[in-house]
Amino acid sequence: MNHRIETVVLDSEGLSAWIARDRTVLAMIRSFHSMAADLVICANTIVEVMHARVNTARLNWVLSQVKVEAVTEQAARAAAGLLEEAGLHGHKYAIDATVAELALRRPGPVAVLTSDIDDMAKLCGSHVRLIAL
Repeated sequence: MNHRIETVVLDSEGLSAWIARDRTVLAMIRSFHSMAADLVICANTIVEVMHARVNTARLNWVLSQVKVEAVTEQAARAAAGLLEEAGLHGHKYAIDATVAELALRRPGPVAVLTSDIDDMAKLCGSHVRLIAL
């Protein structure tokens, strides 16, 4: 990571990979820490990563390392607007839209750690840096 990043927003795949101790993601997290970047997730991303095999202790530790942002009515309305602008709709894109909305309102430069580059690019445009998993 050679470019300065103020905020890194993790989607569910980014958060899941960190919980699973994915080496590539762990290296990225160390790099973001060295930049003093804020690591941020949407509260609804927690719901997306929960399943029967999640190591709850590890999840709780990772969550203690990030800022968890609530999805307020204002944020939800803004996310719905992003969906409309991108020509997307429905539950398939709902959480992605809240992640994009969070990224767009954070202090920049902002990066999103995601496995869904195409949809996030539609939602964020060129306003955030997308880092593929």
